[in-house]
Amino acid sequence: MTQYLCILAGVSRSGYYRWLGAEEKRQLRKRSDEQDLALIKGHYDQLRGKAGALTIKMRLEGHNGVIMNHKKIRRLMRKYNLVARIRQANPYRKMARATQEHKTCPNLLNRQFNPGVPEKVLLTDITYLRYGNGQWAYLSCVKDGATRQILAHYVSSSLEMSLVERTLDNLIERLDGNIHPEAILHSDQGSHYTHPRFRQRVARIGIQQSMSRKGNCWDNASMETFFGHLKDELEYRRCETLGELRQKIEEYIQYYNAERYQWTLKKMTPDQYRSHLLSA
Repeated sequence: MTQYLCILAGVSRSGYYRWLGAEEKRQLRKRSDEQDLALIKGHYDQLRGKAGALTIKMRLEGHNGVIMNHKKIRRLMRKYNLVARIRQANPYRKMARATQEHKTCPNLLNRQFNPGVPEKVLLTDITYLRYGNGQWAYLSCVKDGATRQILAHYVSSSLEMSLVERTLDNLIERLDGNIHPEAILHSDQGSHYTHPRFRQRVARIGIQQSMSRKGNCWDNASMETFFGHLKDELEYRRCETLGELRQKIEEYIQYYNAERYQWTLKKMTPDQYRSHLLSA
């Protein structure tokens, strides 16, 4: 009977018996995959489908103590259709012009975003957030180039100078007067950062200003990366009020600093990496 069925199926008897002998291994692998999938899907669902293989790998190690090859994670995500949702490009990026009274600064950073010292290189930028019933808000942030921590931020319904001034207030409060003697604040050439009032205030607190070349977003790519992650991972578009949006962003930044593992930070969170740098 076996010989007859093998002829009908077009396979050899030896091939059939090899397949039959490997059945136990297949079942073991299937059970292993199902157990691993449960762990993967737990983190995927917790981040609302906005996590890729590397993010899940770091969370498995940090939260569960499980070391899993990122290729296996990617294979299981593909097999079970766990697709990470990716943001669309924002067509409304602001391109401000400097007036005659506004002066730009040289690019002191030259894309050297990570000096290996906390709070020495500070990156700042503004992004647009559309929420609710077509409302717009503006998020200003300062990011530590070494640790990737978001040190200060402010959310406003307008693009007035108070947006960056309040951000600077929050930065000074966070640093508590401990300004690095070689601190640099790097930005684009937007009118907020070239404004005399802003430049004078930055100089008074003992920070050098640095600016990207005009129209070159790569000169502040690290700041853009954070905004990209925020827009990918935060469900902010359903917020109905500015207060609700502010609360959402506050919670996300706390999560980003304290809980979001980053591959390029030796698989640590920004807060953990700061402690690592200070203890080295």
